[in-house]
Amino acid sequence: MIQLKTQLTLEEFLALPQGDIISELIDGEAVPEFKNDVISPKFFHRSITNALSILLSAWAQGKGRVVIEWAIKLTRNQQDWLPVPDLTYISYNRLSADWLQDEACPVAPELVIEIISPGQTFPEMIEKATDYLKAKVQRVWIIDTRAKTITIFYHHILLQTKRGTDRLEDSLFEGLQITPQQIFLQAKISY
Repeated sequence: MIQLKTQLTLEEFLALPQGDIISELIDGEAVPEFKNDVISPKFFHRSITNALSILLSAWAQGKGRVVIEWAIKLTRNQQDWLPVPDLTYISYNRLSADWLQDEACPVAPELVIEIISPGQTFPEMIEKATDYLKAKVQRVWIIDTRAKTITIFYHHILLQTKRGTDRLEDSLFEGLQITPQQIFLQAKISY
């Protein structure tokens, strides 16, 4: 007997019981954020996430929110998509300062940051970054903790890879002046 798999709607996915494993809604399926039994995040991943949260939150005071592992309501291939980036920045222009709901982010943020985890590949992350951009996210940073690089994805501009003392300056994030080296030093990961 052939069993047909039912795709979850966004509402059904959001109604699933929450467990210890973070899942994303991808093509109607609840997909765990780990692959091949490699559970993430590891020490470098968490340390970079914390360092970025500290550095970006200091810059974002009065401008917007910096949130760790916050699901975002987007669309991908004309289907509901609920990714959970490692870090999100959304300005108060896109989501007002008085918005206070315990739910997924209802609009595309300016920035999502993904840190490559064990079991993930850079080509997979490029595909995910492309999906974010198609869903109206303005910038995507992919961080490689092994290479100590940050690759920035833009709409209609070639990607850029930053390392060392290269500045992560961007007209979208006026006044933000940090470098990959600062991020890795803040995370206490030798540079």
